Amino acid sequence: MVLNIPLLLSGVLVPIVLSVLLPFLGRSLGKKSITAIAFILLLYPLALTVFFTIQTGLREPVVDPVIFQSDSLGSFSALLDPLSAPLAISIGLVTTLIAAYSLPYMEHRFEEMEKEKISAPDWGTYYMLYVMFSAAMMGTVLSTNLVEFYIFLELSLLPSFLLIAFYGYGNRERIALMYLIWTHVGALVFLIGSLIVGLSAGTFDFYDPISLQPNMGLGSAVSPALRLPVAIAMVLGLFVKLAILGVHIWLPYAHAEAPTPVSALLSPNLIGIAGYALVRVAYTLFPDEFSHLTNYMLPLALLTIIYGGLMALAQDDFKRLLAYSSISQMGYLLLGISTLTTAGIAGAMVHYAAHAVGKALLFTTAGVLIVQLHGLRSISKMGGIAPKMPLTASLALIGFMHITGIPPSLGLWSEVLIISGAAGSVLSKSAIAFIGLLIALLIGIGLSTAYAFLTMKRIFFGQPSEAALKAKEAGWNLLAPMAIIAAAGVLLFIWPSILIDPLVSLLSSLLG
Repeated sequence: MVLNIPLLLSGVLVPIVLSVLLPFLGRSLGKKSITAIAFILLLYPLALTVFFTIQTGLREPVVDPVIFQSDSLGSFSALLDPLSAPLAISIGLVTTLIAAYSLPYMEHRFEEMEKEKISAPDWGTYYMLYVMFSAAMMGTVLSTNLVEFYIFLELSLLPSFLLIAFYGYGNRERIALMYLIWTHVGALVFLIGSLIVGLSAGTFDFYDPISLQPNMGLGSAVSPALRLPVAIAMVLGLFVKLAILGVHIWLPYAHAEAPTPVSALLSPNLIGIAGYALVRVAYTLFPDEFSHLTNYMLPLALLTIIYGGLMALAQDDFKRLLAYSSISQMGYLLLGISTLTTAGIAGAMVHYAAHAVGKALLFTTAGVLIVQLHGLRSISKMGGIAPKMPLTASLALIGFMHITGIPPSLGLWSEVLIISGAAGSVLSKSAIAFIGLLIALLIGIGLSTAYAFLTMKRIFFGQPSEAALKAKEAGWNLLAPMAIIAAAGVLLFIWPSILIDPLVSLLSSLLG
């Protein structure tokens, strides 16, 4: 379906452009009004993606008309199809509801900063950066062109850097700078590969908005000696964004010390986009070279799962535990992609949505505990909180169920698909490789289950701690956005076919 007007891109550009007004409006409007405006700005792209998903059933791509065309750069458009829809819906859902959650949480954060005599820009600036960050992420997953993708990728980096630097915890300026350098370097490595492809092929389009087909093998325009190095550069740049083992150093600091609403967006909404780009961009441009690289990507994915799980088990800071958990979960995403099977890649895209719901619930739970327990993040100082905060405990449990694949969570379907794809891919190689995969998965899944439910027990159950004696349930201004996110996750568990069936159909044709 080719639209008559660029509605999809309007869902990206309208929030970004109008967000510039928020700092000025913040001087005359109250914080509730600014929050409402930010909420509405982000509700617009969410409504668009959900509407087109339901209207078409994702049986056909929804594409904007070309809004910019150049002989050297190609065409700028926007695409919603079975591959991008799980990400677009997840980003829209989480960013919109966390915008509402930000109001009570950032009230607490501003009070903390005032007591610590830390100056920071006001509500208008916070929401301007928040909306820009959120809309730019939507822009990356809807892009059809390498230059367009890179612009939105960088536009998501700068506001998130400033959000950490202005409103974060600890040594926030240093951590924000570390985050900026690492992820910008990753983006630049990706850009170098993209430039070589685009200049060699005469176009930067990885998807043709006219023929409605991906430009498979466009990287073949690159000279044979450079194809594999260019493919490696693009994959490595995306690995930095994905925080895969070896280039993950920045993530535990940035995600743990960002203001909690921003942490809920960074993981996995931002980092998971790189997994999507591995399929949409890197595989599309270099299918043969990418297939060769998967021999190394699959064991790296397993190591990432295990490393992230072990490090999560060792953490006492709840937010830092969730950060290492995100590294482990990105290992699952990479595992599904590296199988190059329909089931594996479908599972990876669905896992993005499952992790978006689950980790949003868990980071917002951390935020509730910070607000209600006066900044407490140490797991060892908690315990027995569930009787005082039953709703928070229930929502946290749903979050952990999503990342461990326990029904009724969307994570069940994503893990089944990923494991099915991995088993099928490795079994065709050798029995020894299959046994190695089985052992690694047992360890990885065991670690995920262990850190999830040990943390649940240590925070909410057991002997009441001193913190539990003072605890009380949060208000609905914090819990209502969390409850809606949880309900959306359960709905997708009940109705997964809306995402999985068209995704399987698309991947079957894409992978041949």
